[in-house]
Amino acid sequence: MLHQWNVSTHKKEELIDITASVEKAIRASTVNAGIAHIFIPHTTAAVTINENADPDVVRDILYGLSKIVPTTGYHHAEGNSPAHIKASLIGSQCAVPFEKGSLVLGTWQGIYLCEFDGHRTRTVRLMIIPA
Repeated sequence: MLHQWNVSTHKKEELIDITASVEKAIRASTVNAGIAHIFIPHTTAAVTINENADPDVVRDILYGLSKIVPTTGYHHAEGNSPAHIKASLIGSQCAVPFEKGSLVLGTWQGIYLCEFDGHRTRTVRLMIIPA
């Protein structure tokens, strides 16, 4: 069962918690247990699972990526090579088990859409795979 929705981003780089949206789609599916496969069909955006309790973690992830990926020295004409590299490092998909309509995440975990070339409208694709 495929669900799809759009997320508007508001900054050049940001992580947006999409955990509640994923769970809402799972509950709407009436599938009791399975795997939620989340896919971001963009080359300058990504998806990751990380801590969602302390907003400093999100800031630190963006800061750390900025230290790993320089902003200059690229050949790509559009000027967004750092965004492509960051998206490749993080990845375009993740899978999370769910039971009784709820994601089986760790206590502090959330699912984040990672924007590296905003402001944009991004698509989130969720495939619900029954157990």
